Amino acid sequence: MTIPRFVGRPDWYSTINPETLAATGAPLRWGVVATGGIAKTVTADLALLEDAVLQAVSSRSDSSAAGFAHKFGFASYYYDGGQDGLGAPGYVQLVHDPDVDVVYIATPHAQHYDIARAALEAGKHVLCEKALTITAAEARSLIDLARARKLFLMEAVWARFVPGFQRALEIIASGEIGEVKWVRADLGFAAPQDDSARIWAPVDGGGALLDITVYPLLWAWATLGKPASLTATGELTALGVDAQNALTLGYDNGAQAQLISYLGAQGPRAASVAGTTGFLETVGSVNNPKALRISTDADGERTETFEHPGRGYTYQLREVTRCIQAGLTESATMPLDDSLAIMELFDEARRQLGVTYPNDSRTDL
Repeated sequence: MTIPRFVGRPDWYSTINPETLAATGAPLRWGVVATGGIAKTVTADLALLEDAVLQAVSSRSDSSAAGFAHKFGFASYYYDGGQDGLGAPGYVQLVHDPDVDVVYIATPHAQHYDIARAALEAGKHVLCEKALTITAAEARSLIDLARARKLFLMEAVWARFVPGFQRALEIIASGEIGEVKWVRADLGFAAPQDDSARIWAPVDGGGALLDITVYPLLWAWATLGKPASLTATGELTALGVDAQNALTLGYDNGAQAQLISYLGAQGPRAASVAGTTGFLETVGSVNNPKALRISTDADGERTETFEHPGRGYTYQLREVTRCIQAGLTESATMPLDDSLAIMELFDEARRQLGVTYPNDSRTDL
């Protein structure tokens, strides 16, 4: 039987949920880099944690930084060329703020490496949005730096921590559906065609692969592990990013996974895990299922439902907080070796798809 490699709820975890908000140690002072949609969503959940202090935010513009700080109650804000009097980017000013303990990075993918490196070099812990970087070489460089400096670093794959996913891993590990033989998962949406939008722009690391494939891949990675083979096909835009991709993963034991990500259609956004004695499937989006439907030869069919505070990011944020408070430099639920291995897989998928980015040619790593 295949046992999920990162099954097991942290001590603070509860599907009843209030425990995810309670303090687990000394307060942490957070700095947030960027003020876009995901930054707003995650910050709203961060504010729910009893031991989180909203210390500083940075943006490229004065108005964006000031507006974000006012909306969420940050103690200070920074913007490009602004408050340090030296004309430095806002994020550089933020990472050198002595009152910031941990930095959350919510910029487009292509900016992750430089900002995360600056934060680590300034002695800050880092939570960085997925994908951690554009390339495996960038990821390896950040991981080596974090480990050398003994600082916490984690890729913000919040779906690893939500109740529906954690419960799915418990069911699979229990042997209830038998040995996993195949996994199928998809995620996507019909994004408006706008070549200037970061999701379509090569300079920002645009395309479906780096933006959303991590979520369908999560279900295969958790249940079957690192694949022995990868086949990637897809549809590229005129600018050369993938509007859609299909990954087929093969495993030495004969198991397979089929994963689809798309930016030009509406789909079921569902995951199915099939075993020798039953299967489970998600109800609700694959990255945060609101329910699981389980069907087995022995017990028939049942549905389990889940609730959580806020938008569901509190579980990830609690893990970061708990780890830093405990002096840990990485999370066992979202280990750095997984982030690196997945970036290596994405490098190969991009090679097969024919997707290249400006970051591919950097020589400063």
